[in-house]
Amino acid sequence: MASRSVIVLPEDSQQIIVQAIATAAKSLRIKMFVFSDPGLLEEVVRAKRRGIDVRVMLNPARRDGESDNATARATLTTAGVAVNDSNPTFSLTHEKSMVVDDATAYVKSLNWETRNLMGTRDYAIVTDHRHEVDEIVACFEADWNRQKFAPRADSSLIWCPINGRERFCEFIDNAQHKLILQNERFQDAVVIERLVRAANRGVKVHVMARPAHSLKIDKIVEGVGGLRIMSDVGIKVHRIKHVRMHAKMMLADGLSAIVGSIALTTGSFDERRELAIEVRDDEVVERLHDVAERDWENSQRIDLSDEGLIAEFRDRKEEAQALEELALDGGSKAKD
Repeated sequence: MASRSVIVLPEDSQQIIVQAIATAAKSLRIKMFVFSDPGLLEEVVRAKRRGIDVRVMLNPARRDGESDNATARATLTTAGVAVNDSNPTFSLTHEKSMVVDDATAYVKSLNWETRNLMGTRDYAIVTDHRHEVDEIVACFEADWNRQKFAPRADSSLIWCPINGRERFCEFIDNAQHKLILQNERFQDAVVIERLVRAANRGVKVHVMARPAHSLKIDKIVEGVGGLRIMSDVGIKVHRIKHVRMHAKMMLADGLSAIVGSIALTTGSFDERRELAIEVRDDEVVERLHDVAERDWENSQRIDLSDEGLIAEFRDRKEEAQALEELALDGGSKAKD
C-alpha cells in the first residue's frame, strides 16, 4: 500500500538519508541546490562503486558567481558519477529531491549541506505513491535533457515556476481556522496579501521567520516590509530560538500541509525550479503540527519597530542605508 512519511531535521539526523542511499538497488536521481556534506558525498560515491546508476543534477553557481558545489562535482565526476548542471532555463534550481530505484521519492527543504543536516529546522516528505514518483522522475528527465515539463493537472506536487503561487494562494484561501507558516523569507506581495485576508476573515495566523539581521543586505527592506505588513494586521511574527530557520512549510487547520523548497518570494515563484508537495496524511500532518507547536513555544516575537531593528543591526554598519529606508516614525511596535 502506498504511503508517505516525514523526516524532521535536526531531530531525525541525516542517517535516514544515508540509509536510503545505501539501500538503492538500481538507480539514484539527485537534484540539489547545495551538495557539500562529506558523509552524503561519500555514500553517493559508494553507491556508484557498487554498480548503482547514479545521476546528480547540481546548481552550477549562485547569481553572485559563488559556487557551493565545486568540490562535490569534482569528487562525483572522478568517481564516474554522471553529473549535469541544472536546467539553464531557470535563474537557478532550488529544488532538493531524490528518487531511489524509481520507487521512492524525497521532496525536501534541506540542502545536502552539513549545517542543514545538523542545525536547521528542515523537513522532507518521503513518498512511494506511483504517480508522484513518476512525476518527479519525469521532471528530472526533462531538466536533464533541457526539455519542457508539464505536471499532472490533479497532482499533489507543486512546481515553480509553473503553478506555485496559484497553489499556495489556494491553500491559504481554503484555511478556516489556523495557519502555521515556517519560512525563511516572506516577500511575495500576492502571498502576503492572501495571508492578510486570511487574518482579516478570522483565521489565526502564526508566522515563524528568520530574524532581519540574517537576511542578505539586498533583501532586508523587502523582507522586513513583508513581516511588518503582516504584523500590522495582527499576525503573530516570531523567530524560533533553538535552531536556525530553513524550513518551507505551511499547515492549515491541522488537516493539510505543504512542504518543499519554495521560499515565499517572487523569485522562487517566477524564476526558479522549485518543488513542494501537499499532503493530508494524518500521521505526517500530526507530526508536522506537533513540531511546529513546539517550535512556537520555543520562539520569541520579532521586534519590527524602528527601535527593535536599530538594536538588531547595532554592530552592522553596512546595513545603515536599509535601516533608513525602513524607518517609520520612531516606531510602531509589532503586535503579539
